[in-house]
Amino acid sequence: MKAVVFDNSGTLVHRYRIIKDLSSGEFITNINSLDLIDKMETAALVVLQFNIDCLKKINQDMRVWDLIVDYDIGYDVSYSSMPVSDDEVDEILRNDDTIIADITEGLPILMEEVPRMELCIGSALILNVAEKRVAYTITTAGQLFENAADTVSKLQGNGIEVYIASGDRKGAIKMLAAFLDVPASHGYGSVTTEGKAGVVKSLKDKGYEVMMVGDGPNDVLAFSHADVAVLTLEQTGNAPDSLKSKADHVINDISQVLDIDF
Repeated sequence: MKAVVFDNSGTLVHRYRIIKDLSSGEFITNINSLDLIDKMETAALVVLQFNIDCLKKINQDMRVWDLIVDYDIGYDVSYSSMPVSDDEVDEILRNDDTIIADITEGLPILMEEVPRMELCIGSALILNVAEKRVAYTITTAGQLFENAADTVSKLQGNGIEVYIASGDRKGAIKMLAAFLDVPASHGYGSVTTEGKAGVVKSLKDKGYEVMMVGDGPNDVLAFSHADVAVLTLEQTGNAPDSLKSKADHVINDISQVLDIDF
C-alpha cells in the first residue's frame, strides 16, 4: 500500500498573503509568514477558524477576541518558533486590542493579487509571545497550481491514496479535499509541524509506504518520518540548502511527483 501526504499552501495551492504589521500599519506582501516567525524569537501563528467573507458583514471595530467569544470561533496554533501553551495564547488574545478591520483591510490588496480567489481563503494572527501582543494579521487566498488536480487524480488512478495535512483552516482543507475528490477523512487542517509528522507515522503504522510532499520548514519533521521526502519549489522558486538537504527529491512542478518511484 502506498500513500502521498501533501502539504497545502505552496504545495497544492499557490498561496497569496497580505500581512499587516500592527506596529506600523504597513502591509507586507513579499515574505512567507513562516519565515517571518522564524526571524522572531518568541512567535506563534494562530489560525482563526472562520471564513473571512463573513467578517465583512460584522462591525469592523469589534475586537478579534470579542468576535471569537461572541461567535464561538475556534483557533489553533499551527506553527511557532518556541513552545507556547494554550493558556498563553488565550491570555494574549483576551487582552489584545486588534480589531476585525486589521484583518479585512488587506482584502482589497489581496483581490488585486488574486482576482479569482478559489481556495483557502482565511486569516491568521502572528503573536509576539514575549511581548504578549498580536504583532501581525494575515489575510490569505489561493489558487490551485496548474497541474495539482491532474496530479492528484493520476496518483489515485494508480491506486495511491492521497492525504492533505496542513496548518491552514480546517474548513478550507475540507473544501480543498472535496474540490480534489479526496475523501474528507484524508484531509487534516490546522495541524502543527508535529501533527503532520503524526499523519505520516500513523500511515506507516498501518503498513503504508509514504511520500511526504511539502515546501517549508514546517514539513521537515514529516520528511524525517516518510519513506520519501519531496520538497517542492513551485511557489518559492528556491529554498535554503539547509531545507533542501532534508529532502530526497527537489521538484519545481507538482506533477513531477508522478516520476518518483517509491
